[in-house]
Amino acid sequence: MKQYIFLPHTADTKFQAYGKTLEESFTNAALALTDVITDPKKIKANIKKIIKVESEDEKALLYDFLEQFLILIDTESFLLNKINKMEIKKTKTKLYLTAEIIGDNKIKDYDIKTTIKAVTYQEMEIKKDKDKYMVQVVLDL
Repeated sequence: MKQYIFLPHTADTKFQAYGKTLEESFTNAALALTDVITDPKKIKANIKKIIKVESEDEKALLYDFLEQFLILIDTESFLLNKINKMEIKKTKTKLYLTAEIIGDNKIKDYDIKTTIKAVTYQEMEIKKDKDKYMVQVVLDL
């Protein structure tokens, strides 16, 4: 199964990320977001961080999760190499995501293709089909 694909979009960047679980599809969405900026495979695994997000539904959770990477880029020059583990827990009123991420904060060491202004809700989708998940995201460049 592919991790993610980029789709045509008039002004911004649109992608779909896939996984056998919701967690895996969110992981691949974070890698796709990083791939818009630079090649995640070239980022050194120097720093470990924990991300914690809580939201009211799956779309908000995806948005809030991906937004964390834009915040880390802006505040700490952190780029994602991989996600070691992720857990999404559901209660009656909230969803909670915890992820252990690995990357580097020496952004000047990497070839930066573009910058991302924001994650958007435009055309955002989360679908479960039999034994796989698909998430679709548009990024404002």
